[in-house]
Amino acid sequence: MSQLITKYSKEYYELDSPTVSDIEYDKLFKELQALEEQYPEFKSASSPTNSVGSSAAKKFAQHKHKARLYSLDNTYSYQDLELWYERLQKNYSLSTPPQLVCELKIDGLAISLNYENSEFVLGATRGDGVVGENITPNLKTITAIPTKLNANIASLEVRGEVYMPVAVFEQLNHIQQENNAKVFANPRNAAAGSLRQLDPEITRERNLSMFAYYGRLDSNELNITSHSEMLEFLKSQGFNVNPNYKICNTIEEAVNYCKTWDTKRKLLDYATDGVVIKINSFAIQREMGYTARAPRWATAYKFPPEEVSTIVEDIEINVGRTGAVTPVAVLQPVYISGSTVQRATLHNFDEIKRLNINIGDRVLIKKAAEIIPKVICVTEHAKKSAKPFARPKLCPSCASELVPLDGEVNWYCPNKYKCPAQIKARIEYWAAKDCMDIEGLGGNIVSQLVDCGLVYTVADLYKLSVGDIKKLSLFADKASQNLYGAIQSSKKPTLPRFINSLGIKHVGKEMSELLANKFLTLQGLQNASFDEIMSIDGCGEKIANSILDFFADSYNNDILKDLTNCGVIPQNIDDTKLSRNFVGKTFVITGTLSEPRDTISALIKSHGGKTSSSVSKNTTYLLVGDNPGSKYDKALSLGVDIINENEFRQMIGS
Repeated sequence: MSQLITKYSKEYYELDSPTVSDIEYDKLFKELQALEEQYPEFKSASSPTNSVGSSAAKKFAQHKHKARLYSLDNTYSYQDLELWYERLQKNYSLSTPPQLVCELKIDGLAISLNYENSEFVLGATRGDGVVGENITPNLKTITAIPTKLNANIASLEVRGEVYMPVAVFEQLNHIQQENNAKVFANPRNAAAGSLRQLDPEITRERNLSMFAYYGRLDSNELNITSHSEMLEFLKSQGFNVNPNYKICNTIEEAVNYCKTWDTKRKLLDYATDGVVIKINSFAIQREMGYTARAPRWATAYKFPPEEVSTIVEDIEINVGRTGAVTPVAVLQPVYISGSTVQRATLHNFDEIKRLNINIGDRVLIKKAAEIIPKVICVTEHAKKSAKPFARPKLCPSCASELVPLDGEVNWYCPNKYKCPAQIKARIEYWAAKDCMDIEGLGGNIVSQLVDCGLVYTVADLYKLSVGDIKKLSLFADKASQNLYGAIQSSKKPTLPRFINSLGIKHVGKEMSELLANKFLTLQGLQNASFDEIMSIDGCGEKIANSILDFFADSYNNDILKDLTNCGVIPQNIDDTKLSRNFVGKTFVITGTLSEPRDTISALIKSHGGKTSSSVSKNTTYLLVGDNPGSKYDKALSLGVDIINENEFRQMIGS
């Protein structure tokens, strides 16, 4: 067990390529701790329970830390958190409950920064806690790390966490995919890999950032007596200190902080995997001291795991509304991010090759954007005798021969008008929330309607009677009436919603809004020229050609006529009511606002503006809500106008 934990530690801390999830590692680690407590005579001096992190990589110069960098004990249970607090009070005979400081646990790479006479002179990774890697040139490329302190300080060590913002991580992986290079499993691995480059210019290009969480002065002439005072001092010296830390007077407050951020963290532009809880008073910290690997006065509450491992039991093939064929991993059921997952996308057949994945393999999965499960990597291959997965040659729904398209990695079923899977997918998409929003018309009901021969196109939905719907399995009078009513009430959609519902390739919700505001009517869009479509900001050649191809198709035009005959008529845009307040202006949104970001983004577009996910010199406004992320700092550095929600509402007159 010791050897296995040592192997996993090396993979995580040194190779930046873990093969097990955090929760599996922590579970194994605690099992070893329990065994060593029960049988202390068998505990080895080199046991991983006595160590921190992993050895420093030999490709960098070694640096011995002035003071040891410890790890943290952790828990996944609120009850254990309360027991930890009670145990401290009892063991150290504290007359009053000690004050706590709660901080978000940033999922990045721990570093130590050394300042002499206010100048940044050396920076290193944590390594094994005693010796780390000297990566000073790389750390100097990170703008969040000040090269000179604001005050005259003789000697200061600062510890922090280097991380990669989520938007930067997604952009990096997109570039890596385009270049057929290694795709990073998560922002933490990407940050660690970027920081351990021999060429500092590569680190500079990765746009890393840092939060400082600890400072150690050689002498305490500043009379800093608590952790919260130290955080404020670090902030005054130019360091990024996470703004979401909180002083708590009771463990109940700390637990509530953990519960709050388990949800709110999903709005942040950086990854956080838990909360660090520390005794605030330095005097009490000194009294409590350390174990072999961790301070007694601090612990970490870990959020429920976002990445877990499971077995691939099968690989199925899905056929989408455009005919694109997508492989899907059928998994041994596993709980992740609040739900039990049994299926995860494999994207395309090239991805299967890249992952080298076969049926029977153990894999690590995560939820992309907290919704769609995806396979990150294989952690253990099945027996060599396992049959490799082969790309099918025929469509699993209609047996048509699959074909590739120029410039695309996906394979397609060309039988788009008669393939049952494509017909079902188009109808299900039509009824979806962001499209016609037909309540109660989900995938199972659509499948029944098509299999029974009642529906072949979206227009056929509006020809159904209550009696037709009653033929479906488990549909009584009331359920049939409800579904019939939901279908009929969708006959007067807004133009953007209708355009989105058509399922034009490469045209989604946002582009549908732009097209509607440009052409005002469906007929205007149908008659639009290539140049007119291309004049829309953000509309490329691929989108323009896809729109022209859609309306040039006689099958699609027949369905549009059929919809009109059934009374399905999109509402035209009233040009006189269109606001142009934000024409030519680009907004970036950060923090928590009074409404979801999608709603605010739609509001901006309805006034002629556009939105972007990242701040640049082309950004007109940064719209800031509560708890803004790193975008705020970048906007400040670039001189971008920063507005709050009240100012934004005034600009649009609401």
